[in-house]
Amino acid sequence: MNQEDLDTSLRTNVSDRRARIAAVLFAAIALVMAFDIVSDARSGTDWQHLATEGAAMALALAGAGALWRGFREVARRAARLDVDLEAARREAERFRGEAKEALAGLGQAIDTQFERWGLTPAEREVGLLLLKGLSHREVADVRATSEATVRQQALAVYRKAGLRNRSDLSAFFLEDLLLPRAPD
Repeated sequence: MNQEDLDTSLRTNVSDRRARIAAVLFAAIALVMAFDIVSDARSGTDWQHLATEGAAMALALAGAGALWRGFREVARRAARLDVDLEAARREAERFRGEAKEALAGLGQAIDTQFERWGLTPAEREVGLLLLKGLSHREVADVRATSEATVRQQALAVYRKAGLRNRSDLSAFFLEDLLLPRAPD
């Protein structure tokens, strides 16, 4: 599970806990009101006061019920999302397993081409991260360097490769992977 999944899971758990606590508090308020209504009825309190407290108690129970139903629906959705996420992970793992040999060959081919271009180790790493689709800022974060340094290294990659930009870099390696379009 990556950091984003953990953060989302934590937020969901905190939200679930708050909804449960609110539902229990509403139910507790309704229970306290019920005891108060019984006590007031025994002491001879007028019916309008009892009716008002009864209505407030009913609203508290309705709030507790609504919160509880909402919590249950969120829990059902979360369970469905967990199933979908697990299916997507299995599919990605299956793809990686099936394509392992091809991906290893592509990785070796990319590394060989980087070597032909005379890229430094830092430029190779930047080039690979750019091919993976990371932004300059993300590459800087991964490499614990400044975004300006990454930009300079990216420009060096393009210059040494005789390419203009990231699109050209991607196309250099991926263009031949796409099958030609079938005529309409």
